[in-house]
Amino acid sequence: FINYLLSKMAKIGIFWGSSSEMTALASDIVKSELESHNHEVVYYNVRDGIESLSNYKNLIIGCPTWHVGELQDDWDMLFEDFKKISFNGVTAAFFGAGDQFGYSCNYLDAVGILAREFMEKSGRLVGRWSIDGYEFDESIALENDEFLGLALDYDNQDSLSEERINLWVNMIHSE
Repeated sequence: FINYLLSKMAKIGIFWGSSSEMTALASDIVKSELESHNHEVVYYNVRDGIESLSNYKNLIIGCPTWHVGELQDDWDMLFEDFKKISFNGVTAAFFGAGDQFGYSCNYLDAVGILAREFMEKSGRLVGRWSIDGYEFDESIALENDEFLGLALDYDNQDSLSEERINLWVNMIHSE
């Protein structure tokens, strides 16, 4: 019976891009936490491409907001390919890092750019995250007082990041 239950656990593809290594660090924690729930997790740095993305029905996508409200460089180079994918029947959760004080007018925009494209292509989004505890002015990732994914700020709230990741993974696990 236990083996049957484990075989029914979701196989999850984590696709992340990172320039300052903070999203890579967050991806490692997300992966470990998912594995603690007995999920099979396969891990991809998008600098190697996103061809494998369509092999998964369950995705975790990580992208920091870079420059002034833009996708991280690797994601930016692949965004046209990302836009061509149909996400019908796919469930995904998004997370990203940004600086809510230094870039308060575009905090977490990269998550918004990717998540909105995902939803426009018929994907099912899970893992919305409350804006409570954050100070920012605007975000493309904002919808109905929630972020479209987990918001991390290693510049200003580093000590909260691991706890937020653990809470978020538990939340998406139950979703």
